[in-house]
Amino acid sequence: MTLQRSLPVLGLFATIATLPLSLAAGEPTDTQSLIVSLNTIWVLLAAFLVFFMQAGFGMVEAGFIQAKNSASVIMKNFLDFCMASIGFWAFGYALMFGVGNLLFGTKGFFLQGIPQQTNGIPTLAFWFFEMVFCGAAASIVAGAVAERMRFPAYLGYSFFISALVYPIVGHWIWGGGWLQKLGFLDFAGSTVVHTVGGWAGLMGTLVLGPRIGKFDREGMPRVIMGHNIPLAALGVFILWFGWFGFNPGSTLSATNPGLIAKVTVNTNLSAVAGALTAMLLVWLRYGKPDIGMTMNGALGGLVAITAPCGYVGIPAALLIGTISGAITVGGVRLMDKLRIDDPVGAVPVHGLNGIWGTLSVGLFAESTGLVFGGGLHQLAVQTLGSFVVVLFVSPIMYVFFKALDRSVGLRVSR
Repeated sequence: MTLQRSLPVLGLFATIATLPLSLAAGEPTDTQSLIVSLNTIWVLLAAFLVFFMQAGFGMVEAGFIQAKNSASVIMKNFLDFCMASIGFWAFGYALMFGVGNLLFGTKGFFLQGIPQQTNGIPTLAFWFFEMVFCGAAASIVAGAVAERMRFPAYLGYSFFISALVYPIVGHWIWGGGWLQKLGFLDFAGSTVVHTVGGWAGLMGTLVLGPRIGKFDREGMPRVIMGHNIPLAALGVFILWFGWFGFNPGSTLSATNPGLIAKVTVNTNLSAVAGALTAMLLVWLRYGKPDIGMTMNGALGGLVAITAPCGYVGIPAALLIGTISGAITVGGVRLMDKLRIDDPVGAVPVHGLNGIWGTLSVGLFAESTGLVFGGGLHQLAVQTLGSFVVVLFVSPIMYVFFKALDRSVGLRVSR
């Protein structure tokens, strides 16, 4: 690095180093400006990590399906981010965070008339952070409907969930809506992101039907092998890495290092517990461990800890991850028994573990959880919120997929 390029970095470190002197000298304006800058950098770095999760989703889904369809699922993941960006800019942000009522926001469409700052950082930085979350929710469905959904129909779906469905749920929980008023807690999105994406994916699979050859004439499932498991493993590592922006970044502040560290450790240990549990259960059941199920166990642990990561201690995080691993294995088997074809396990990983993570807040939150003497109130609110979100997302997405089927056509030809 040349001296000229080093000067801005050295200046930042010098400013941070003199912060105690500034505080002692009574310079609140400069100090506040520095705090805003640090928080903005932290939130944007976290947002960049969450954006990189789009690559993780793409690699996982491409690796778990047949080679002939890998380019198709990558294209859908790529366009998920594009459609989420446009939809969240035009309508989604206003519906989610705009001033309005308890059901949805009514101001800020096309980012017009927004305040300069939101939550102590520039509103545009906050918008970008929230938009990459929206893109993650949309991408969950690509795996559930892989290998059989027409591309034009998928574009319509991606815009619809990004511009309307995801933002309305987000407003209820994060934007001042009715669930937030009731005290519903979702630190980083087990409900807002993963329950929404997982149950939307389930509706898509139900309308599409299974892939050709997935079930025999008696309805018994057949294994359709993924063409590149190392590619899928790379995707899981990318997602795991991105989750360190997803969860710790949801603090929206760099000035609470204790909370950031707690969220980071909880996130990692839940993923580890989910992976180990899934591996052991499959090993005991079938006589050997399975890499695909182990990786999905890790993702299930990440999904489940996303809601409670800021509210629970380390032992609870390990228990949450352990249970999520069992839910993932059981969920995959349940999908096969119900003859529902989910090529990558998106519904068990995101839909079922999204619910479990949400409920776990009511059980293990250190101040309000049932286990810690908080009574039933938090668990009741978490249960109500999870139930209502599923009840909202499922029919609206089922009807929308049906409408796509009858208009542009949902399924590719044989």
